[in-house]
Amino acid sequence: MDVMDYLKQGDPSIRWQVLRDLEGASGDVVAAERAKVATEGWGARLLELQAEDGYWDGAVYRPKWAEQYANFFDTWSATHFSLQSLMDLGLDPQTPQARRALDRVEQNVRWDYNDELYFQGEVEPCINGVALSVGAYFQRDASRIAHTIVETQLSDGGWNCWAENGEGVGSFHSTICALEGLRDWEAATGGTEESREARRRGEEYLLDRRLMFRASTGEVIDPRFTMITYPTRWYYDVLRGADYFRTARPGRDARCTEAIDLIRSKALPMGMWRIENEHQGATQVAYEAESEGFPSRWVTLRALRVLRWWDAG
Repeated sequence: MDVMDYLKQGDPSIRWQVLRDLEGASGDVVAAERAKVATEGWGARLLELQAEDGYWDGAVYRPKWAEQYANFFDTWSATHFSLQSLMDLGLDPQTPQARRALDRVEQNVRWDYNDELYFQGEVEPCINGVALSVGAYFQRDASRIAHTIVETQLSDGGWNCWAENGEGVGSFHSTICALEGLRDWEAATGGTEESREARRRGEEYLLDRRLMFRASTGEVIDPRFTMITYPTRWYYDVLRGADYFRTARPGRDARCTEAIDLIRSKALPMGMWRIENEHQGATQVAYEAESEGFPSRWVTLRALRVLRWWDAG
């Protein structure tokens, strides 16, 4: 089985990233394939499902119907996670489709928590981190979110959506979302001295725990951290952590070694990786041939680019 050929038989969102990250294709070839995200496959279908008022599924974070039918379950069908999906798919921010979709969001979509516009943010770092990444990726002013993330960092260097009044201990889930948001915002804007220091402290929080272990006992914090998934939503796993450091600290840090070894050990004999822990819930678009327990183009793409980075160092 030729893994590269199989990956490129998938959606344009996967093909263009394979061309860029794994095959080193020319910029023109990559751009031509990336442009298809707006007009074909998963990206085009997701764009078509946005309402004129900017919302997906009539809500910013959690649709109203979920209160009755899925009160204790995750849902991924509303605006926030739809935007995260478009970012992950690699929708080119310069396409007319992207600009139209994001203009609608910027002008109309408001948070339930505080009635602020989407790119002003709310209070929870796991939510704000994703929104900041979305703003940076689609070239929208999300500086207020960045300021809020810096202000809500905890004394141990992490973030936690359940912390109150700045007290509590960090959560890997909240911390990875906040770190990705700050990384992306700094790449887009240059950031601030305060944001860079907050990100450095947050990175040390994860690195001191070797991306999955308790600082106190050295035990695995949560077995689910060792289980690779996609889409990640607001959840942490070792591949998400390693992929963050691939771009945030490309020089490599030895404290990532055990996580890298674990990712490498999960390769299947044919050279692919499977989804081990699917975060189930209602979505706008189902990714065909991507389900728990089966080889995944998404997970394989992400694992291969992490290992190529590590092994090239």
